[in-house]
Amino acid sequence: MAISLDRKTVAIYAGAAAIRLLVFLSFPSLADFLTSQVEISTPISSFKRLQEGLFLYQHGLSPYDGGVFHQAPLLLVIFDILPASLVFVALDILNAWSLHSIANDLQLSTPRFRKLDGTLIAAAYLFNPFTILSCLGRSTNIFTNTAIIQAVLNAQSGYAVRAMFALAIGSYLSMYPALLLPPVILLLCKSKTVATAGSMVASCIATYLAVLTTSVGATPLLTSGFWEFLSSCYGAQITITDLTPNIGLWWYFFIEIFDSFRDFFIGVFWLHLVGYVGALTFRLQTQPIFVVITLLGLFAIFKPYPSIADVSLYMGFLPLYQHILPLTRYTFIAASILLYSTLLGPAFYYLWIYAGSGNANFFYAITLVWSLGLTILVGDTLFAVLRDELEMERPELRGKTVRQI
Repeated sequence: MAISLDRKTVAIYAGAAAIRLLVFLSFPSLADFLTSQVEISTPISSFKRLQEGLFLYQHGLSPYDGGVFHQAPLLLVIFDILPASLVFVALDILNAWSLHSIANDLQLSTPRFRKLDGTLIAAAYLFNPFTILSCLGRSTNIFTNTAIIQAVLNAQSGYAVRAMFALAIGSYLSMYPALLLPPVILLLCKSKTVATAGSMVASCIATYLAVLTTSVGATPLLTSGFWEFLSSCYGAQITITDLTPNIGLWWYFFIEIFDSFRDFFIGVFWLHLVGYVGALTFRLQTQPIFVVITLLGLFAIFKPYPSIADVSLYMGFLPLYQHILPLTRYTFIAASILLYSTLLGPAFYYLWIYAGSGNANFFYAITLVWSLGLTILVGDTLFAVLRDELEMERPELRGKTVRQI
């Protein structure tokens, strides 16, 4: 569906772009400060680490020498050509525009569904503090977020090749978007018959694997050290070799765990994350977009190196299901916990690293609170969707108390 460029829409996009460019151009020290914050930058999304890899790349050396750079070489090519500030602002605007289109085209079968103006969805994304801080902090997670949004947008529109191409690029950049393959394919097959759905699934998987293989295989054309790329980019995420503090649950646990148990718990943590994909896709097969939304929320909690950029993506999609808000139970509690931990997280990190009056437990404790808030939000919205589904199937239960057993 085409987006009408009325005065309100133009003002929202122009204002969001102006705010970001103003900070980049007038307050570069603020952008540099945000780039170093652990809530924004992780070992696999840090712009400062990318700059070090870019320096090596520009001098004819392998960017993976030294074990600091853990990102795909495609990003080196992009930032070798284009100015960073314009790239991040443009991607934020593109993401908002795509969410705008998704909202305009969204149709759900529930009687509660009321289509929300796509302009409001775009505004909620563009002016979300987490989105703004991620952009100003130049988190390279924005490239992965863009790929995911494009995959959902094209899948919703029925463009299978484009959707698989976008998802494959996202997987190439950050690996974990590969877990979104089942719900994205389900979204593409939503209007297909059983006979055509099988061929669609096979075609989608073949396209996805072809693009992903080509992207990875093209690495020697971009930089030397193919095996170093695999080890630094994907191996670092799988084996958690860099234990730099972040807002996730993995780093402190693997600092404390005995080495003899390390491989076992890495397997358990990954199995826990992967296990949600099949269960959610099967149970909510009639609502593949909500499966994607819920998985994005779970990724923001349980992936090895999460940041607020992951939360901004989850919260960018969540307003699409604003009709379930009356069915949620703990929205205020979740919002309060997230606000509490957002304010105290940087303070606890400062007390630990700079003031010396705290320790790692201070910061890890607040990250546990942060994860608790996100868990409540994800669980509560999932309950609301299931309650809405139940009331559609059994209208006589509308308004009655449901006990979860």
